[in-house]
Amino acid sequence: QDVDAETIERQSIRCTWRTYEENELIMDYEDESRDVRFILDGKVRIILRIATGKEVILSEMRDGEFFGEIAAIDEEGRSANVTALHRTRICAMPQSVFIDIVEGQPSVNRKLLLILASRCRHLNSRLAEHCFLQTKHRLYTELLRQSRPRLGHEGQRSISPPPTQKDLASRIGTRREVVSREIANLKRNRIVDKTTGALVLCDLPKLNALISAGWAEAD
Repeated sequence: QDVDAETIERQSIRCTWRTYEENELIMDYEDESRDVRFILDGKVRIILRIATGKEVILSEMRDGEFFGEIAAIDEEGRSANVTALHRTRICAMPQSVFIDIVEGQPSVNRKLLLILASRCRHLNSRLAEHCFLQTKHRLYTELLRQSRPRLGHEGQRSISPPPTQKDLASRIGTRREVVSREIANLKRNRIVDKTTGALVLCDLPKLNALISAGWAEAD
């Protein structure tokens, strides 16, 4: 939005566009390019995978967001794998174009710094959760983070479509069986419920109280 028309016209011919199908790998650790990828439409998942094969879902991105900027800035290897969650169209901007624009457009530079600062704060929060919270409290926090206000039900939130137990386990660094047990406990206590196409957080005060108790125990 902040790049002037002349720069866009001059630099756009150096970019490439490609469509990825559902579950197709867009970028992995072995990708030696330094391109920055912009999501034109679709959705991707950012995954950290360690040598033993275990995975942690770091985040998901949608239209208008971008990834790959870390390697473009520090010229080191890729820091994560990126996979298309469904059909996704990507614009790949060469490192040289990205750096030229960032260095030549102060407003773009400022916005990039704000985005990087926001991502750093988010990762710091996730790190604190993994360091100080028990698994069940990390799950409660993740459910709240993924949820959105439930239309027509004041005081409730929902996650639609409902997350799989495997995905939740990958996000908080635990096993699927642990997530299954804790979700069952939440259902018994009427804190969450499953409806057609959604996981509903029915009792937000109770859920927030459980999360607060988890942080209190960390003290």
